[in-house]
Amino acid sequence: MRMDVNESVLPNGLRVISSRLPHVESLAAGLWVRVGGRHEPPRLSGASHFIEHMLFKGTARRSARRISEAIEGCGGHLNAFTQEESTCLYARIPAARRGRALDVLADMLKHSRFDPAEIERERGVIFEEIMMVEDQPQQRVQEMLSEAVWRDHPLGRPLAGTPETLAGTSRDDLLDFRARHYTAPNIVLAVAGNADHARVVAETERFLADLSPSPAPSFEPATASVPQSRTAFVFKPIEQAHVALGVRIFGRRDKRRFALRVLNVVLGENMSSRLFQIVREKHGLAYAIHSHAQLLHDTGLFAVSAGLDRHRTPQAMRLIAREMARLKEKPVGAAELRRAKDYLIGQIQLGWESTGNQMTWLGETLVGLGRFVSPDEIVAAIARVTAADLLALARAVLRPDRLSFAAILPESLRGSENDLGAIAAAL
Repeated sequence: MRMDVNESVLPNGLRVISSRLPHVESLAAGLWVRVGGRHEPPRLSGASHFIEHMLFKGTARRSARRISEAIEGCGGHLNAFTQEESTCLYARIPAARRGRALDVLADMLKHSRFDPAEIERERGVIFEEIMMVEDQPQQRVQEMLSEAVWRDHPLGRPLAGTPETLAGTSRDDLLDFRARHYTAPNIVLAVAGNADHARVVAETERFLADLSPSPAPSFEPATASVPQSRTAFVFKPIEQAHVALGVRIFGRRDKRRFALRVLNVVLGENMSSRLFQIVREKHGLAYAIHSHAQLLHDTGLFAVSAGLDRHRTPQAMRLIAREMARLKEKPVGAAELRRAKDYLIGQIQLGWESTGNQMTWLGETLVGLGRFVSPDEIVAAIARVTAADLLALARAVLRPDRLSFAAILPESLRGSENDLGAIAAAL
């Protein structure tokens, strides 16, 4: 794939990476900070997410409204998200307004006021966000699965924290956490669109050269000694059974990560997948069912999630477990393997046409792997995956001793927990 990617490092350690697309009229810029939920001590669970919210609540130069107007007033879009290992503040804007995007993002990053009144107001907003997830079992069951897979570890905590940690986090806590983690060597600026790299670097240096060059603190590793719960159940007055089952796996640098992406497509990533075709199309037991893989620095998760017919939940669970077990029994056929690889390669090619997707690719590879990884490198690695690779991977990771099963069930299924857990473990 054609690309014009350049990378520079400022004297303070902040890294700038850009992909130039001279044929487009837009630009996406993201400030990526290597800090997320796993960097937080138990008492401050949710601090990274709280800080992300506060970056939008006014700076010394701009009110919260003026921050929004500066980007939206010229047709742009401004947002942010927090993950387990990173926080990203980003904007999409017409290319001619590039300087404004960098100015606003840098202002939010460096000069957010953390006004006490705004903190208390936003504390209430985040509390409602936590309660919203509680009322959405398809999301809450994902948190329950993480809690089970990485029990008593930062990776097992909800990214937004809990009502208790949210209530106990002070302004000083937020400012101290930001000061320790929002340092230049811990930040990447990723830009994709109609922008010259040298000009982006010059503007970045003007806005962010005074950031602290101090290294950021490390995080607690997820070693084999981290305990893993086998099951977690909650009962609610709901109509569907919401289930999530997954196995703890390797981290993002493992050479098997490309085979994992292909295996995920075969099992449940799209409508052509085995789970979708069998559980939904053939038997009509679910509307939503999919598999997904999450790779972190030193650990990962390969999981299946579904909302199931409450009257036929055991039948659906048997089908899910059977399809997961089948991956270990015989190699994927040549045609199915080709379709899965073509799907992944096509998704990469389609995604590379978007400035937003390119910016995310640049930021994620530089933050997560420490270097830019070209799409062609990934495409070549996916093309090399064989049916034997998939079979070996499935046999290595789809093991009952690595499995956790979480479910939010209707009251009518109370008493079926042990049976459902046993079905899940039959993979």
